[in-house]
Amino acid sequence: MGLESTDISANLVERAKQGDQQAMYRLYKMHVQAMYNTCIRIVVNQFDAEDIIQESFLSAFNGLGSFKGDSSFGVWLKRIVINKSLNALRKKREVFMEIDNLNIVDENDIEDFPEVTPEIINDAIKSLPDKARVILNLYLLEGYMHREIAEMLDISESTSKSQYQRARSLLQEIVKTELKVKLLEES
Repeated sequence: MGLESTDISANLVERAKQGDQQAMYRLYKMHVQAMYNTCIRIVVNQFDAEDIIQESFLSAFNGLGSFKGDSSFGVWLKRIVINKSLNALRKKREVFMEIDNLNIVDENDIEDFPEVTPEIINDAIKSLPDKARVILNLYLLEGYMHREIAEMLDISESTSKSQYQRARSLLQEIVKTELKVKLLEES
C-alpha cells in the first residue's frame, strides 16, 4: 500500500473508531476481497468463508478501540481473519489430520509432465488435509514465518517446518497423480 493509501486508511480507521458507518463501509470495501482470499485458502468452503469474513469484520469494528496502529489496519484485520478461520476449523473438528502416516512417493521418481495449470495446483491444495493446507497457505501464500505459524496453531516451530515439507511433498504427489490420470484419459 502506498503512503497515500495508508493515510486514507488511517483516516478511515479514526473515523470508524468514532462510529462513522460510512468509514466502516469503505474499510470493508477496501479489504473484503483480500480477506476473503486469505480465508478461503484456509477453510476452502465458500459458505464458511463468507460467514467468517462477516464475523471478522464485526469483531474488527467492535474491537477498533484495541487497534493501536502498530501495524496497518489490513495486517491487523488479516490476523483476525486467520484466527477466526483456524477457530472455525477447530470447531468442526476437521483440523489437523496427521499426515505423517501418509505414503508419499519419493520425489526422485517424478516424470516430466506437460505444463501444470493453476487450476490443477488450486484443486490439489484444496484436497490437502486441513493441517497441511493451513500450514502451506500460511507460510507460502500469506508469508508467515514458521515461528508465527507455530504460535497460531499451538505447535512447535519444528513441527510447522516438517509439516510444511510434508505438505509440499503431498501436493507434489497429488499433482503428479492428477497429471497421470489426465494423460491416461487423453490416450
